[in-house]
Amino acid sequence: MIEKLKELKNRYDFLVTESSKPELIQNIEEWRKVTKEMSNLEEYAQLYDEYMIVQHNLESAQSVLSESTDNELKEMAQSEVDEQLKKLNELDEKIKLALLPKDSRDDSKIVILEIRGGAGGDESSLFAAELFNMYKKYAECHNWKIEITEYNETEVGGIRQAVMIIHGKGAYKRLKFESGVHRVQRVPETESQGRVHTSTVTVAVLPQMEEVDFVIDEKDLRTDTFRSGGCGGQGVNTTDSAIRLTHIPTGMVVTCQDERSQIKNREKALGILKAKLKDFYEEKAISEHAQERKQQIGTGDRSERIRTYNFPQGRVTDHRIGLSQYNINEFMLGDIDTMLDALHIEDQKLKMESETKVK
Repeated sequence: MIEKLKELKNRYDFLVTESSKPELIQNIEEWRKVTKEMSNLEEYAQLYDEYMIVQHNLESAQSVLSESTDNELKEMAQSEVDEQLKKLNELDEKIKLALLPKDSRDDSKIVILEIRGGAGGDESSLFAAELFNMYKKYAECHNWKIEITEYNETEVGGIRQAVMIIHGKGAYKRLKFESGVHRVQRVPETESQGRVHTSTVTVAVLPQMEEVDFVIDEKDLRTDTFRSGGCGGQGVNTTDSAIRLTHIPTGMVVTCQDERSQIKNREKALGILKAKLKDFYEEKAISEHAQERKQQIGTGDRSERIRTYNFPQGRVTDHRIGLSQYNINEFMLGDIDTMLDALHIEDQKLKMESETKVK
Protein backbone atom coordinates (compact mmCIF):
# COMPACT_ATOMS: atom_id res chain seq x y z
CA MET A 1 0.00 0.00 0.00
CA ILE A 2 2.76 2.45 0.93
CA GLU A 3 4.77 1.39 -2.14
CA LYS A 4 1.81 2.27 -4.33
CA LEU A 5 1.50 5.62 -2.55
CA LYS A 6 5.22 6.23 -3.10
CA GLU A 7 4.85 5.60 -6.84
CA LEU A 8 2.05 8.16 -7.01
CA LYS A 9 4.10 10.64 -4.98
CA ASN A 10 7.07 10.21 -7.34
CA ARG A 11 4.83 10.76 -10.34
CA TYR A 12 3.45 13.91 -8.72
CA ASP A 13 6.96 15.28 -8.04
CA PHE A 14 7.94 14.55 -11.65
CA LEU A 15 4.91 16.44 -12.96
CA VAL A 16 5.62 19.42 -10.68
CA THR A 17 9.06 19.69 -12.27
CA GLU A 18 7.64 19.24 -15.79
CA SER A 19 4.94 21.87 -15.27
CA SER A 20 7.52 24.61 -14.66
CA LYS A 21 9.46 23.98 -17.90
CA PRO A 22 9.11 26.87 -20.39
CA GLU A 23 8.46 24.58 -23.36
CA LEU A 24 5.49 22.99 -21.60
CA ILE A 25 4.04 26.32 -20.47
CA GLN A 26 4.04 27.43 -24.11
CA ASN A 27 2.03 24.34 -25.10
CA ILE A 28 -1.27 25.18 -23.37
CA GLU A 29 -2.95 21.86 -24.24
CA GLU A 30 -0.15 19.74 -22.77
CA TRP A 31 0.20 22.07 -19.79
CA ARG A 32 -3.51 21.57 -18.98
CA LYS A 33 -3.12 17.78 -19.13
CA VAL A 34 -0.12 17.88 -16.80
CA THR A 35 -1.74 20.23 -14.28
CA LYS A 36 -4.93 18.17 -14.30
CA GLU A 37 -2.98 14.99 -13.53
CA MET A 38 -1.07 16.88 -10.83
CA SER A 39 -4.35 17.93 -9.25
CA ASN A 40 -5.55 14.30 -9.24
CA LEU A 41 -2.30 13.13 -7.59
CA GLU A 42 -1.92 15.91 -5.03
CA GLU A 43 -3.94 14.08 -2.34
CA TYR A 44 -1.67 11.01 -2.63
CA ALA A 45 1.49 13.12 -2.43
CA GLN A 46 0.24 14.84 0.72
CA LEU A 47 -0.74 11.53 2.31
CA TYR A 48 2.68 10.05 1.55
CA ASP A 49 4.50 13.05 3.04
CA GLU A 50 2.29 12.91 6.13
CA TYR A 51 2.86 9.16 6.48
CA MET A 52 6.65 9.54 6.25
CA ILE A 53 6.69 12.30 8.89
CA VAL A 54 4.64 10.19 11.32
CA GLN A 55 6.79 7.13 10.59
CA HIS A 56 9.97 9.15 11.25
CA ASN A 57 8.56 10.52 14.52
CA LEU A 58 7.56 7.03 15.60
CA GLU A 59 10.99 5.56 14.89
CA SER A 60 12.69 8.42 16.75
CA ALA A 61 10.48 7.92 19.81
CA GLN A 62 11.03 4.14 19.72
CA SER A 63 14.78 4.72 19.54
CA VAL A 64 14.69 6.93 22.64
CA LEU A 65 12.49 4.39 24.42
CA SER A 66 14.88 1.51 23.75
CA GLU A 67 18.15 3.36 24.39
CA SER A 68 17.42 5.75 27.25
CA THR A 69 17.94 4.82 30.91
CA ASP A 70 16.16 7.94 32.21
CA ASN A 71 12.69 6.91 33.46
CA GLU A 72 11.15 10.33 32.89
CA LEU A 73 12.51 10.48 29.34
CA LYS A 74 11.30 6.92 28.69
CA GLU A 75 7.83 7.87 29.90
CA MET A 76 7.74 10.83 27.52
CA ALA A 77 9.01 8.63 24.70
CA GLN A 78 6.31 6.02 25.41
CA SER A 79 3.65 8.73 25.27
CA GLU A 80 5.05 9.88 21.93
CA VAL A 81 5.09 6.31 20.59
CA ASP A 82 1.43 5.85 21.56
CA GLU A 83 0.46 9.13 19.89
CA GLN A 84 2.33 8.37 16.65
CA LEU A 85 0.91 4.83 16.49
CA LYS A 86 -2.59 6.28 16.79
CA LYS A 87 -1.82 8.74 13.96
CA LEU A 88 -0.37 5.89 11.89
CA ASN A 89 -3.53 3.80 12.29
CA GLU A 90 -5.70 6.76 11.30
CA LEU A 91 -3.49 7.41 8.29
CA ASP A 92 -3.69 3.76 7.23
CA GLU A 93 -7.48 4.08 7.01
CA LYS A 94 -7.24 7.34 5.06
CA ILE A 95 -4.74 5.79 2.65
CA LYS A 96 -6.89 2.70 2.12
CA LEU A 97 -9.85 4.90 1.23
CA ALA A 98 -7.74 7.13 -1.02
CA LEU A 99 -6.42 4.14 -2.97
CA LEU A 100 -9.87 2.65 -3.59
CA PRO A 101 -10.93 2.64 -7.27
CA LYS A 102 -12.24 6.08 -8.18
CA ASP A 103 -15.41 6.88 -10.09
CA SER A 104 -13.96 8.87 -12.98
CA ARG A 105 -17.19 10.85 -13.17
CA ASP A 106 -16.54 12.29 -9.69
CA ASP A 107 -14.29 14.87 -11.33
CA SER A 108 -17.27 16.38 -13.12
CA LYS A 109 -18.05 19.88 -11.90
CA ILE A 110 -21.28 20.04 -13.89
CA VAL A 111 -24.38 18.10 -12.84
CA ILE A 112 -27.62 17.68 -14.75
CA LEU A 113 -30.36 17.09 -12.19
CA GLU A 114 -33.70 15.99 -13.60
CA ILE A 115 -36.89 15.56 -11.56
CA ARG A 116 -40.23 14.23 -12.78
CA GLY A 117 -43.48 13.23 -11.15
CA GLY A 118 -44.24 9.51 -10.87
CA ALA A 119 -47.27 7.79 -9.38
CA GLY A 120 -49.75 9.92 -7.47
CA GLY A 121 -51.09 12.58 -9.84
CA ASP A 122 -51.22 16.14 -8.47
CA GLU A 123 -49.61 15.15 -5.16
CA SER A 124 -46.66 13.66 -7.05
CA SER A 125 -46.18 16.84 -9.06
CA LEU A 126 -46.36 18.98 -5.92
CA PHE A 127 -43.73 16.89 -4.16
CA ALA A 128 -41.58 16.99 -7.30
CA ALA A 129 -41.60 20.80 -7.00
CA GLU A 130 -40.62 20.54 -3.31
CA LEU A 131 -37.72 18.19 -4.12
CA PHE A 132 -36.62 20.53 -6.88
CA ASN A 133 -36.52 23.43 -4.40
CA MET A 134 -34.71 21.23 -1.85
CA TYR A 135 -31.85 20.54 -4.27
CA LYS A 136 -31.85 24.16 -5.40
CA LYS A 137 -31.40 25.33 -1.78
CA TYR A 138 -28.70 22.72 -1.19
CA ALA A 139 -26.80 23.95 -4.25
CA GLU A 140 -27.17 27.58 -3.14
CA CYS A 141 -25.82 26.70 0.34
CA HIS A 142 -22.68 25.33 -1.36
CA ASN A 143 -22.37 28.44 -3.56
CA TRP A 144 -22.88 26.39 -6.70
CA LYS A 145 -24.16 28.10 -9.82
CA ILE A 146 -27.64 26.97 -10.96
CA GLU A 147 -29.28 27.11 -14.38
CA ILE A 148 -32.91 26.01 -14.73
CA THR A 149 -33.18 24.77 -18.30
CA GLU A 150 -36.64 23.23 -18.10
CA TYR A 151 -39.58 23.74 -15.75
CA ASN A 152 -42.80 22.10 -16.89
CA GLU A 153 -45.42 23.34 -14.43
CA THR A 154 -48.80 21.79 -13.65
CA GLU A 155 -52.10 23.56 -13.07
CA VAL A 156 -51.83 23.05 -9.28
CA GLY A 157 -48.33 24.54 -8.99
CA GLY A 158 -46.37 21.30 -9.13
CA ILE A 159 -44.02 20.14 -11.88
CA ARG A 160 -44.31 17.37 -14.41
CA GLN A 161 -40.62 17.57 -15.20
CA ALA A 162 -37.83 20.00 -14.44
CA VAL A 163 -34.11 20.13 -15.19
CA MET A 164 -31.42 22.18 -13.54
CA ILE A 165 -27.71 22.32 -14.38
CA ILE A 166 -25.50 22.74 -11.32
CA HIS A 167 -21.93 24.04 -11.66
CA GLY A 168 -19.67 23.47 -8.68
CA LYS A 169 -16.65 21.57 -7.43
CA GLY A 170 -17.70 18.21 -6.02
CA ALA A 171 -21.31 18.64 -7.16
CA TYR A 172 -21.63 15.24 -8.85
CA LYS A 173 -19.69 13.42 -6.15
CA ARG A 174 -22.05 14.81 -3.50
CA LEU A 175 -25.32 14.28 -5.37
CA LYS A 176 -24.78 11.08 -7.33
CA PHE A 177 -26.56 8.84 -4.82
CA GLU A 178 -29.78 10.88 -5.18
CA SER A 179 -30.71 9.08 -8.40
CA GLY A 180 -33.77 6.87 -8.09
CA VAL A 181 -37.36 6.87 -6.85
CA HIS A 182 -38.27 9.11 -3.91
CA ARG A 183 -41.51 8.20 -2.12
CA VAL A 184 -43.64 10.63 -0.14
CA GLN A 185 -46.29 9.69 2.43
CA ARG A 186 -48.57 12.45 3.71
CA VAL A 187 -52.13 13.79 3.74
CA PRO A 188 -52.66 15.89 0.60
CA GLU A 189 -54.35 19.29 0.98
CA THR A 190 -57.17 18.04 -1.22
CA GLU A 191 -57.81 15.00 1.03
CA SER A 192 -60.99 15.68 3.04
CA GLN A 193 -60.92 12.44 5.07
CA GLY A 194 -57.40 12.87 6.42
CA ARG A 195 -56.02 9.75 4.75
CA VAL A 196 -52.29 9.39 4.12
CA HIS A 197 -51.48 9.05 0.42
CA THR A 198 -48.34 7.59 -1.12
CA SER A 199 -46.81 9.18 -4.22
CA THR A 200 -43.48 8.98 -5.99
CA VAL A 201 -41.03 11.23 -7.79
CA THR A 202 -38.04 10.12 -9.86
CA VAL A 203 -34.69 11.87 -9.73
CA ALA A 204 -31.80 11.49 -12.16
CA VAL A 205 -28.33 12.89 -11.50
CA LEU A 206 -26.04 12.89 -14.52
CA PRO A 207 -22.47 14.16 -14.77
CA GLN A 208 -21.65 16.43 -17.66
CA MET A 209 -17.94 16.62 -18.29
CA GLU A 210 -16.68 20.01 -19.39
CA GLU A 211 -16.15 18.46 -22.79
CA VAL A 212 -18.67 15.70 -23.46
CA ASP A 213 -16.96 13.31 -25.86
CA PHE A 214 -20.22 11.81 -27.16
CA VAL A 215 -20.92 12.45 -30.84
CA ILE A 216 -24.50 12.75 -32.12
CA ASP A 217 -25.27 12.46 -35.80
CA GLU A 218 -27.35 15.50 -36.81
CA LYS A 219 -29.61 13.32 -38.97
CA ASP A 220 -30.69 11.52 -35.79
CA LEU A 221 -32.02 14.77 -34.31
CA ARG A 222 -35.38 16.48 -34.67
CA THR A 223 -35.51 20.11 -33.55
CA ASP A 224 -38.74 21.85 -32.55
CA THR A 225 -39.12 25.44 -31.41
CA PHE A 226 -41.83 26.88 -29.18
CA ARG A 227 -42.56 29.78 -26.87
CA SER A 228 -41.12 29.55 -23.34
CA GLY A 229 -43.37 29.04 -20.37
CA GLY A 230 -42.28 27.95 -16.93
CA CYS A 231 -41.89 29.82 -13.69
CA GLY A 232 -43.06 33.20 -15.01
CA GLY A 233 -41.51 36.60 -14.40
CA GLN A 234 -39.20 38.60 -16.59
CA GLY A 235 -37.39 35.52 -17.86
CA VAL A 236 -40.36 34.19 -19.84
CA ASN A 237 -39.78 34.72 -23.55
CA THR A 238 -42.30 36.22 -25.91
CA THR A 239 -40.68 34.67 -28.98
CA ASP A 240 -40.30 31.05 -30.13
CA SER A 241 -36.81 30.69 -28.65
CA ALA A 242 -37.35 27.52 -26.59
CA ILE A 243 -35.87 24.36 -28.10
CA ARG A 244 -36.97 20.74 -27.95
CA LEU A 245 -34.45 18.18 -29.23
CA THR A 246 -35.59 14.63 -29.95
CA HIS A 247 -33.04 11.87 -30.47
CA ILE A 248 -34.92 9.77 -33.01
CA PRO A 249 -33.17 6.37 -32.47
CA THR A 250 -33.87 6.34 -28.72
CA GLY A 251 -36.85 8.68 -28.48
CA MET A 252 -35.01 10.70 -25.83
CA VAL A 253 -36.27 14.29 -25.55
CA VAL A 254 -34.53 17.34 -24.06
CA THR A 255 -36.03 20.80 -23.69
CA CYS A 256 -34.23 24.06 -22.95
CA GLN A 257 -36.01 27.38 -22.50
CA ASP A 258 -33.96 29.54 -20.15
CA GLU A 259 -32.15 31.61 -22.78
CA ARG A 260 -33.68 34.21 -25.12
CA SER A 261 -31.61 32.92 -28.01
CA GLN A 262 -32.54 29.78 -29.98
CA ILE A 263 -28.86 29.15 -30.64
CA LYS A 264 -27.91 29.24 -26.95
CA ASN A 265 -30.88 27.10 -25.96
CA ARG A 266 -29.95 24.55 -28.61
CA GLU A 267 -26.33 24.45 -27.40
CA LYS A 268 -27.45 23.78 -23.83
CA ALA A 269 -30.04 21.22 -24.90
CA LEU A 270 -27.43 19.43 -27.01
CA GLY A 271 -25.01 19.32 -24.05
CA ILE A 272 -27.70 17.79 -21.83
CA LEU A 273 -28.69 15.30 -24.53
CA LYS A 274 -25.08 14.21 -25.01
CA ALA A 275 -24.66 13.56 -21.29
CA LYS A 276 -27.95 11.64 -21.10
CA LEU A 277 -27.17 9.51 -24.16
CA LYS A 278 -23.64 8.82 -22.95
CA ASP A 279 -25.05 7.66 -19.63
CA PHE A 280 -27.80 5.66 -21.38
CA TYR A 281 -25.37 3.71 -23.59
CA GLU A 282 -22.89 3.18 -20.75
CA GLU A 283 -25.68 1.79 -18.54
CA LYS A 284 -26.84 -0.42 -21.39
CA ALA A 285 -23.34 -1.80 -21.93
CA ILE A 286 -22.86 -2.43 -18.21
CA SER A 287 -26.22 -4.17 -17.83
CA GLU A 288 -25.29 -6.63 -20.56
CA HIS A 289 -22.37 -7.77 -18.40
CA ALA A 290 -23.87 -7.31 -14.93
CA GLN A 291 -27.53 -8.14 -14.45
CA GLU A 292 -27.59 -6.81 -10.91
CA ARG A 293 -26.56 -3.30 -11.90
CA LYS A 294 -29.04 -0.79 -10.49
CA GLN A 295 -30.76 1.49 -12.98
CA GLN A 296 -30.76 5.20 -12.25
CA ILE A 297 -34.47 5.65 -12.72
CA GLY A 298 -37.15 3.07 -12.06
CA THR A 299 -40.68 3.00 -13.37
CA GLY A 300 -41.91 5.43 -10.73
CA ASP A 301 -44.13 2.73 -9.24
CA ARG A 302 -44.93 3.05 -5.51
CA SER A 303 -43.14 -0.22 -4.73
CA GLU A 304 -39.83 1.14 -6.02
CA ARG A 305 -37.99 3.55 -3.78
CA ILE A 306 -34.59 4.57 -2.53
CA ARG A 307 -35.98 6.97 0.08
CA THR A 308 -39.26 7.64 1.88
CA TYR A 309 -40.40 11.04 3.18
CA ASN A 310 -43.04 10.38 5.84
CA PHE A 311 -44.51 13.75 6.85
CA PRO A 312 -46.91 12.55 9.60
CA GLN A 313 -43.93 11.02 11.43
CA GLY A 314 -41.49 13.79 10.46
CA ARG A 315 -39.21 11.03 9.16
CA VAL A 316 -36.88 10.64 6.17
CA THR A 317 -35.63 7.07 5.61
CA ASP A 318 -33.02 5.97 3.08
CA HIS A 319 -33.76 2.32 2.37
CA ARG A 320 -30.34 1.52 0.89
CA ILE A 321 -28.55 2.09 4.19
CA GLY A 322 -31.48 1.81 6.61
CA LEU A 323 -30.91 5.32 8.00
CA SER A 324 -33.84 7.33 9.38
CA GLN A 325 -33.72 11.01 10.30
CA TYR A 326 -36.51 12.82 12.13
CA ASN A 327 -35.86 16.30 10.75
CA ILE A 328 -38.03 16.33 7.65
CA ASN A 329 -38.67 20.10 7.72
CA GLU A 330 -34.96 20.94 7.83
CA PHE A 331 -34.27 18.19 5.27
CA MET A 332 -36.69 19.73 2.77
CA LEU A 333 -34.89 23.06 3.25
CA GLY A 334 -31.68 21.51 1.90
CA ASP A 335 -30.14 20.18 5.12
CA ILE A 336 -29.23 16.82 3.56
CA ASP A 337 -25.48 16.56 4.24
CA THR A 338 -25.84 14.04 7.08
CA MET A 339 -27.70 11.66 4.75
CA LEU A 340 -25.25 12.20 1.90
CA ASP A 341 -22.28 11.60 4.22
CA ALA A 342 -23.79 8.30 5.41
CA LEU A 343 -24.32 7.16 1.81
CA HIS A 344 -20.71 7.95 0.93
CA ILE A 345 -19.37 6.14 4.00
CA GLU A 346 -21.41 3.05 3.13
CA ASP A 347 -20.17 3.19 -0.46
CA GLN A 348 -16.56 3.36 0.74
CA LYS A 349 -17.18 0.47 3.13
CA LEU A 350 -18.58 -1.71 0.36
CA LYS A 351 -15.66 -0.85 -1.91
CA MET A 352 -13.15 -1.77 0.79
CA GLU A 353 -14.93 -5.08 1.41
CA SER A 354 -14.91 -5.77 -2.33
CA GLU A 355 -11.19 -4.97 -2.59
CA THR A 356 -10.46 -7.29 0.37
CA LYS A 357 -12.36 -10.16 -1.25
CA VAL A 358 -10.50 -9.69 -4.54
CA LYS A 359 -7.14 -9.85 -2.74
